[in-house]
Amino acid sequence: MTTPLISKALEQYTETYTTPESPLLAALNRETQVKTTLPVMLSGHLQGMVLQMLSKMIQPENILEIGTFTGYSAICLAQGLREGGHLHTIDIDEEFAHIADGYFKQAGLQKKITQHIGNAADIIPAIDKKFDLVFIDADKVNYGLYYDIVFDKVVPGGFILADNVLYDGEVILPDEQQSKNGKAIYAFNNKIKQDSRIEHVLLPVRDGVMIIRKKTN
Repeated sequence: MTTPLISKALEQYTETYTTPESPLLAALNRETQVKTTLPVMLSGHLQGMVLQMLSKMIQPENILEIGTFTGYSAICLAQGLREGGHLHTIDIDEEFAHIADGYFKQAGLQKKITQHIGNAADIIPAIDKKFDLVFIDADKVNYGLYYDIVFDKVVPGGFILADNVLYDGEVILPDEQQSKNGKAIYAFNNKIKQDSRIEHVLLPVRDGVMIIRKKTN
């Protein structure tokens, strides 16, 4: 996300009236800003709290995250795991895995989180778990593919969250003005809209979060 969808003042106001970022997450946020070339990929304070709140409401036994980056969102999602629960997180790039691993350990989550490095399309089928909660935040052109691969591994009544579904506002632009990623997200949103197996809501939080619930019948 590079184009703010709300004013900086409103963004600061929403964060002021949101539970403060923990010292550990604040440190991870700072390190990500300093050590990565695309720190905008980090979920950040407001979205991190949204993910944490949703996870605490769902109280999942198993979570799948597609797109680890430096581990901020994984830490937030893991806060809602029920006793004995586990989170699997996948990233194709191992460059920042050591940062995520270090913060998982500092958060006391090293036994609750498993990192996978590689192609998510290959890794997901090999994880022998059913998931209560899935978070998709990886390469945009493959959102539809990841959705299809993971759908049968989501329990009835379970949730799939997809990030960046407004993609800098490109989704409302004419087709010829959309980037490759913008077109992919537009196609993904239409795929979700047409899927009768689910119910869903698109929240204009940060760069857009789609909340998808798999129907129970």
